[in-house]
Amino acid sequence: MDRPPLPPFTAETAAQKARMAEDAWNTRDPARVALAYTSDSRWRNRAEFLQGREAIEAFLTRKWLRELDYRLIKEVWAFRENRIAVRFAYEWRDDSGNWFRSYGNENWEFDEHGLMRRRIASINDAPIQESERKYHWPLGRRPDDHPSLSDLDL
Repeated sequence: MDRPPLPPFTAETAAQKARMAEDAWNTRDPARVALAYTSDSRWRNRAEFLQGREAIEAFLTRKWLRELDYRLIKEVWAFRENRIAVRFAYEWRDDSGNWFRSYGNENWEFDEHGLMRRRIASINDAPIQESERKYHWPLGRRPDDHPSLSDLDL
C-alpha cells in the first residue's frame, strides 16, 4: 500500500509529508499514527529504541497519557531523495498542570511506498509558564493560518 507523497521528495512533497505527520500526531491517536511506519520500522526517540508498529503504538499510547493537551508544529529543515529532516516544537502539560515546550529534530527515512522505515529523534524539554504558551488552537489539527515555527521564532 502506497502512502503518498512518495520519494524522491521535492521541496513541495517534503513539506506535504511533514504536515501530514504533524496532523497525524496532533490527533494523538496512536493506532492512526503507527500506520505511517513500516511494520519493522526502527526508532530512536530520545534514549529509547523501538522496532515495529506494535512498539510504536505502545510508545505513543504511553506518551500521550503523560503529555496532556499536546500540540505540535513540524517544519522541514532539509530533504534528499528518500530522507527528510524536520525540526519541531510541541507544547504539553503534565498531570500536575506544569507546562513544557519540547524542542527537537527528527531524521526520517522512507521506503519506496512512502512509509517511514527509520525515525531518529532528539528532543529537549523546557519548562514554561502557562502564560508563555504559543499554541492556543483547539486540540487537533493546527489551523492553516496559525504561525509556523519560523514565524514564532522558535
